[in-house]
Amino acid sequence: MSQGALSHIRVLDISRILAGPWAGQIFADLGAEVIKVERPGRGDDTRRWGPPWLRDRDGNETAESAYYLCANRGKKSVTIDITRPRGQALIRELAASSDILLENYKVGGLARYGLDYQSLHQVNQRLIYCSITGFGQTGPYRSRSGYDFLVQGMGGLMSVTGEPDGAPGGGPQKVGVALADVMTGLYAGNACLAALAYRERTGRGQHIDMALLDVQVATLASQASNYLVSGNVPERLGNHHPNIVPYQPFASEDGHFILAVGNDDQFSRLCDLLGVSQLANDRRFATNAGRVEHKNTLIGLLSPLFEKAPSHHWIQVLEEVSVPCGPINTIDQVFGDLQVQAREMALEREHPQAGRVSMVGCPIKLSESTVTPGAAPPLLGEHTDQVLGELLGVDEAERQALRDAGIL
Repeated sequence: MSQGALSHIRVLDISRILAGPWAGQIFADLGAEVIKVERPGRGDDTRRWGPPWLRDRDGNETAESAYYLCANRGKKSVTIDITRPRGQALIRELAASSDILLENYKVGGLARYGLDYQSLHQVNQRLIYCSITGFGQTGPYRSRSGYDFLVQGMGGLMSVTGEPDGAPGGGPQKVGVALADVMTGLYAGNACLAALAYRERTGRGQHIDMALLDVQVATLASQASNYLVSGNVPERLGNHHPNIVPYQPFASEDGHFILAVGNDDQFSRLCDLLGVSQLANDRRFATNAGRVEHKNTLIGLLSPLFEKAPSHHWIQVLEEVSVPCGPINTIDQVFGDLQVQAREMALEREHPQAGRVSMVGCPIKLSESTVTPGAAPPLLGEHTDQVLGELLGVDEAERQALRDAGIL
């Protein structure tokens, strides 16, 4: 039987919140053994980031938040107090047999416990040690705390998101998902895989320095390039695109739909469909560059046409002539979409409290190795006995003594 591509890899995840756990969850989906280390009695902060809360078999709210559930499936939860010498020793023992370590403590925060990269490199020179912080291990902001919302603002994303200043609803606007965290998790996962490939050739692990601000700047993508090339500072355009027209929502008879014309051929087919073929030959609109320059005029001509029929009509007829378009779905409509269902982007897993828990599926599809989202996110300390017993040989009596001392 095919195995997960990373079934030979062990990840020690001592990160919290979202960016680090997101990377760890990807590793788990790809078959890695992911050991999530949490604080005894408290665990990952996101366990308490509710409502909403997971409900048990009787419909009662549990102590597990929906937020925590989004980034921790397929992992084993072990509780260890890393502020205590014995707890630190347990982490070093786990690191000695791990391939990757994920952490998102403040710069220098783990050095006081002897759990920084230099210390653990002495324990395991093959260890890939990935540090995730708000601003990185160097630079004047390295000691600051970094959260997604702050970084969306500092990294420029909020300056290009939302309606223009002066328009209804205008002003700075964050993205509705913690995108800086999620993208940092994705970049961290890629960096760790690159380090694994390097280790195959050299036998050496290395330290990875990931910063939310760096990732946010990198993922400004075309907006950053627009500025660097032109010197013009991008502004908020609402749902309009700075480089492509028409590429926005349009009001229909019963709501809104998205039209995404990406080239001149698509625009020509759109004009034929709408009965305004002359617009495709108008020098103002024949090319995308012209449509961008004369955007307001063109949108003024197209908008009244779309108001004559409901959204589902436009989506159907536009698809028939291969002009990209689509609905603006609410989250419930997303998971009711036949394509989303066909791609198995929603799934259920057994949960010790809820019986069954619904989760988002994994978007990675591989033809050879399996990609199987694992068990439901673990309860706090659910696997402490298993991991310490099987991996480290800590017997039941010692585990109980460690619990009595508050170390587990």
